[in-house]
Amino acid sequence: MHSHTLEVLGHKLSFKAEADSARIEKAREMLEERYERLVRHGGSLGEEKLLIFLALSLADDVLIMRHDQDEESRRIQELLEHIEKVAE
Repeated sequence: MHSHTLEVLGHKLSFKAEADSARIEKAREMLEERYERLVRHGGSLGEEKLLIFLALSLADDVLIMRHDQDEESRRIQELLEHIEKVAE
């Protein structure tokens, strides 16, 4: 595990993770960018609500990617079954 210390959205964090520093930095950049977009569109909201919207947005992205991955796995399985039938 790697030890990391960084500042994210004005909060200093120290933690250990399997991810390397480059990946952690990309994640931090993504959070900062998305948070800034939320501030521009909902700047009158407090930090807590903006962070909740940020978390919901990221969770929605994960759900979409999982759905897409499931669909691709289903299509691959169908293609494999089709190839097996044709090969018989």
